[in-house]
Amino acid sequence: MSIDEPVVTIFEMYGSGAAEVGPAVAGALGVPWVSQVYSSEDLEAAEGRGSDDGSLLTRVLNTLGRTAASADVGVFSGQLEMLDAEDAVRELRAQVAGGGVVLGRNATVILADEPRALHVKLDGPVEQRIARGAAAAGIDLAHARARQNRPDSARAAMSQRLFNWDPRHNDNFDLVINTGRVPLDTAVELILAAYRLKVREKDSSF
Repeated sequence: MSIDEPVVTIFEMYGSGAAEVGPAVAGALGVPWVSQVYSSEDLEAAEGRGSDDGSLLTRVLNTLGRTAASADVGVFSGQLEMLDAEDAVRELRAQVAGGGVVLGRNATVILADEPRALHVKLDGPVEQRIARGAAAAGIDLAHARARQNRPDSARAAMSQRLFNWDPRHNDNFDLVINTGRVPLDTAVELILAAYRLKVREKDSSF
């Protein structure tokens, strides 16, 4: 399937400002904003439930279920999970058939074959991300610090285990923005400019 409408995928390290940047990019491009399936709060809740083996990854999968998790992190290993994976990929492609800005959902690799899609990572210094996360959630810094470690490590572990890629590495991204140094409104403009440049380059090659 070829996607002709604007598509931007975003992977966010905790507290990098995707909740502000993503909807602004979507609004500027005139496409839907598709947020991630589960939030940092969901991961926090999952940590206290599920299996007793001490693995946050296992707790998340058991608590949220394969279908919810596969929609956010991609393909599970093993034949029993293949239908869930196929459903997740099919659902994501259907969601962006008319364009979209997608946070998480392993869209970076699921849509890697779409030449007109721009793949973005938002990152920044840990302490700045913790401070932004605390302010956004209305929690104290200690709480935000614990929350930062949870999604950053859990999402990376799930991506590696379930879809064989590591979002902490930058190989799969067209654009990486340090929102600790770049204001969020400037990050929006950078993403829009990069998208237009990528589309212009792809179109001129036909």
